[in-house]
Amino acid sequence: MKVLFINSVCFGSTGQIIDYLIKTEHKNDDCFVAFGRGRGFKDHRCYKIGTSLSFLFHVFLTRLFDLHGFGSYFATKRFVFWINKLNPDKIWLHNLHGYYLNIKVLFNYLKKSNRNIVWTLHDCWSFTGHCAYFSFIGCNKWRDKCEKCPQKNKYPKSLFSRSKCNFILKRELFTGLKNLKIIVPSNWLKNLVLLSFLRCYDIKVVPNKINSDVFKSTDSNIRKLYGLKDKKIILGVANVWDSRKGLDFFIKLRCLLSQNIAIIVIGLNKKQIKTTSKAGIIALPRVELNELVKMYSSADLFFNPSVEETFGMTTVEAISCGAKSLVFKNTACEEIVHKYPKMGFVTDRDIGSILYMIEKILYEEKN
Repeated sequence: MKVLFINSVCFGSTGQIIDYLIKTEHKNDDCFVAFGRGRGFKDHRCYKIGTSLSFLFHVFLTRLFDLHGFGSYFATKRFVFWINKLNPDKIWLHNLHGYYLNIKVLFNYLKKSNRNIVWTLHDCWSFTGHCAYFSFIGCNKWRDKCEKCPQKNKYPKSLFSRSKCNFILKRELFTGLKNLKIIVPSNWLKNLVLLSFLRCYDIKVVPNKINSDVFKSTDSNIRKLYGLKDKKIILGVANVWDSRKGLDFFIKLRCLLSQNIAIIVIGLNKKQIKTTSKAGIIALPRVELNELVKMYSSADLFFNPSVEETFGMTTVEAISCGAKSLVFKNTACEEIVHKYPKMGFVTDRDIGSILYMIEKILYEEKN
């Protein structure tokens, strides 16, 4: 079987998911990956959609007119022509946002084709008029009709809001496909999709998987490297530390925790590194995969303070590397830790509850 995967990138959590699917579930199939930004996989056949110029113009259309997903017209036309030549038996969609695809061109083509289509949702962008997440601010407009978006200054950031029109167009484009099945990584996300215009499709929960040959307890020199020999280590990791990821919780904790406890946060930008370093936190940018595994393996506790997750890959990675993990209640991460009762813990979002659970895990819970 010939399978085409489509995603914005070939790195990060979604890139790892596609890599895992090709090497496991589809290891005997003829697989191709189409992507929009960065570099392709070294060991998989890839097609890059668009150019740097088409990407920048798509960003311009988004920033000014809220046309995210409606740029890259000619790049997507060329891509559709390439799909026809490839003639895949199955098209597996992942993140379609990311300044690289024209969803109108793509879905008009998909509706005319008679191909098996799967769409794995990694966030909520597919059924809103603008944003990828909305629970953090308590917005429910997406259930009926997005308009006057309160998050136009959030990804995909725009000067003017076109959320009402975007919502109507997405509903028209994304519904009516006869051969489409939707996959979500958690019941948390499934419950949201069932309230959206995508509820007409077959929706299946398939938790994201990681490569256990990579993410496993590993010998590490992290303690020696950072002078943490006799200290407990709390670790935080994110691809991008935006407002919903909870970086502020680490800064608050640093003021309240004993100096016998070190905090390491990975994935920060330059501005965030400067701020968190001043607070006494070991602040790092993104690190190589082998270094990340060593960090997970050295941690006494992995804390994921995200208030809104559709799954929580970093939590699974940490547990797989032997790190006890703490997450917030009422997020998709809670579904993960419940599967690992001796390794996963949940807490309320107030700082008192967080401190109590940290003390309990680090000093009372026995390995």
